[in-house]
Parts: sequence; structure tokens; C-alpha cells
Amino acid sequence: MGVPQVVKNIIQKTFVALMLVLGFAVLATPVTVSAVDTTQVENGINAVGGGGTTGDDLPKLIQNIINILLFIAGAVAVVMIILGGIRYITSNGDQAQVKAAKDTILYSVVGLVVAILAFSIVNFVVSKL
Repeated sequence: MGVPQVVKNIIQKTFVALMLVLGFAVLATPVTVSAVDTTQVENGINAVGGGGTTGDDLPKLIQNIINILLFIAGAVAVVMIILGGIRYITSNGDQAQVKAAKDTILYSVVGLVVAILAFSIVNFVVSKL
């Protein structure tokens, strides 16, 4: 006797909706705007690297791109760990489903460790440039 497909669909749709809500909540950080003079705007532009060219622009750009990609890879790995856990819970002892769920969790953890190590190595190498 397994979990009915209707329950599985509800769990999957609830999980997707939760991930979407959490994603939008993270992206919807409040921004406070106040009256600023042009020197503050210029200082802000210079602080983010838009106010001129220096020798550090390319390594910082590469570092930022790689860090964003590794963050995405880490987030996907965490989501896959959660999905593997859900698959494990809903497997009801079916050995094939249990093995598939365990493999999903194992590969996701390995991917997360690789992403963390890659993040550390990239930041170390770029800081030495």
C-alpha cells in the first residue's frame, strides 16, 4: 500500500509553491531611498566598480560570476537534498525507490561539498591576484 498519487501531487505542488514564495521573499528585500546629493551617488557607483577602470576589474568580475554560479549550484544541491528526503519518506519501503532516494541525497551532498570547496578555492585564488 503506497501513498496515493493525489497526495504525492499535493506534496510536490506545495513544495514548489513554498520554494517560489521563499525565492521571491529573498529577492524582495526592501530598499530605502532617501534624498542624496550627487557625491553620494558617485561614491556608490565607484564602490560597485562602475566609476572607472582599474586593474582589479576583470578578476573581480570573474570572481562575482563564478560565485553566483556556485551559489546557484549550492542552492540546487540543497533543493535536491530536500527532494531526495521527500522521495525517501514517500517510498514506503520499496527498495528501488529507497535506493533512488538515497542516491539523490548522496549525489546532492557530494555536489554541495564540491560547490563549497570550489567557492573557497576561487575566492582564495582571486584574492592572491
